[in-house]
Amino acid sequence: MNIVSRTQSNESTIQLSGRFDFNTHRDFRAAYEELLAAGGITKITLDMQGVEYLDSSALGMLLLLNEKAGPSHVKIVISKPQPNVRQILEIANFNKLFTIS
Repeated sequence: MNIVSRTQSNESTIQLSGRFDFNTHRDFRAAYEELLAAGGITKITLDMQGVEYLDSSALGMLLLLNEKAGPSHVKIVISKPQPNVRQILEIANFNKLFTIS
């Protein structure tokens, strides 16, 4: 999986592409921890347009991100998931935890 982060003002975007699975947990965690550690971020958008597959460990990684962002009141938005990825997120009720646009 490819992960690209960019920050503009107080909002950051993490662009993900490829397979979002256990093999990417270190890179994904490093990307969001760096943003949270920098401080001043109020929103992280996960651009999932390029994600073709995600598994249960990816869902767990999203839950960990949500847990880490909570104390800082950082809003997490999942953006542009492909239909198959959106279906998995909705089946797991992630639309109740995150804004999915």
